[in-house]
Amino acid sequence: MEMSVGKVAERAGVKVSTLHFYEKKGLIQSWRNTGNQRRYDRSVLRRISVIKMAQKLGVSLQEVTIALYHLPKESAPTEEQWRAMANTWKLQLNERINSLQALRDELDECIGCGCLSINKCKLRNPQDILAQEGKGAVLWGS
Repeated sequence: MEMSVGKVAERAGVKVSTLHFYEKKGLIQSWRNTGNQRRYDRSVLRRISVIKMAQKLGVSLQEVTIALYHLPKESAPTEEQWRAMANTWKLQLNERINSLQALRDELDECIGCGCLSINKCKLRNPQDILAQEGKGAVLWGS
């Protein structure tokens, strides 16, 4: 069943401009009818759902593009294809969670310092790596 760009935008909960952007990036595809209007297959709704879910997980559009590149553009991802994408993204999400937890835990050392001890800061200057770049405020402006 074919759908207009407006109907797809409404059903997917995105703006028409978002659909055009996704199409330009190769994430979804449409065709033109005899009146030169964009038309989409219903399966595009599932692809858009995958894109939106991935974005909520913090997956970049570039990573989504790579994941969807290997799937047929004219059909929705199957359950097995979704599971493969989700497993990859789950690993990435777990790495991000672990990194954020480590960052949170190291903030305890910052309390009372106020970034005055740049030579021993585990967050901004682990193992005093900035000493290799010279003396002074090498982080100024970053």
